[in-house]
Amino acid sequence: MLGLDDPFVLTAYLGIIALAVLSILYGLIRRNAARDEVTEEDRQWALEEKKVEDELQ
Repeated sequence: MLGLDDPFVLTAYLGIIALAVLSILYGLIRRNAARDEVTEEDRQWALEEKKVEDELQ
């Protein structure tokens, strides 16, 4: 059934499940790791972008 008689297929299935679980755990642990700091350069870029968009409309 589903090739589970072959140990390599069983290992592949278990590896995929293990990798999915590890990926979810890593995402949950690291989801808030990035800092959300807005620098002065970011503010200037946003103002310039808004100015250009307003001029195009």
